[in-house]
Amino acid sequence: MTEVHGSQGRGRDETEDERADRRWTDLIQEVRVAQTGVQILFGFLLTVVFTSRYEDLPQTDKTIYIVTVVLGAATTGALVGPVSFHRMVAGRRIKPAAVEWASRLTVVGLVLLLVTMTAALLLVLRVATHDEYVPWLVGCVVLWYLLCWVALPAWIRRRYAGDEPGRRHTRE
Repeated sequence: MTEVHGSQGRGRDETEDERADRRWTDLIQEVRVAQTGVQILFGFLLTVVFTSRYEDLPQTDKTIYIVTVVLGAATTGALVGPVSFHRMVAGRRIKPAAVEWASRLTVVGLVLLLVTMTAALLLVLRVATHDEYVPWLVGCVVLWYLLCWVALPAWIRRRYAGDEPGRRHTRE
């Protein structure tokens, strides 16, 4: 059996198939969390057009709504995609490649989720208040998302990249 190691000889001693199985399980758990949130948001968005207040919205808000619904649909497609992807390729002995492509699709889904949530927040805050600080609030929330979803994980990854598995890096 061929063993696969992490970068520069670090990592687990596992075969390529074992690694693909582990990565697939991890990916599906991550997707479940994102899927739930996007499905709730998308379901809510679909109901807005049927409210009596929708007709009273200015055209700008209606446009933001339509863009947000389309983004929500695209996000749902991308985040449900890995499940369909797995089902279509299961048993074909191509799991490592399937995991890689499903992972890429998940990243696209997360980027779309960021944009969808931003657009939804913009719409809600515009309807709730017509103050000029709305873009600033939305911008602050987007920065928070980027901090939590990108900057912090990137910082941790870079900070601990040189460590051996199981050993914590401490500042002296």
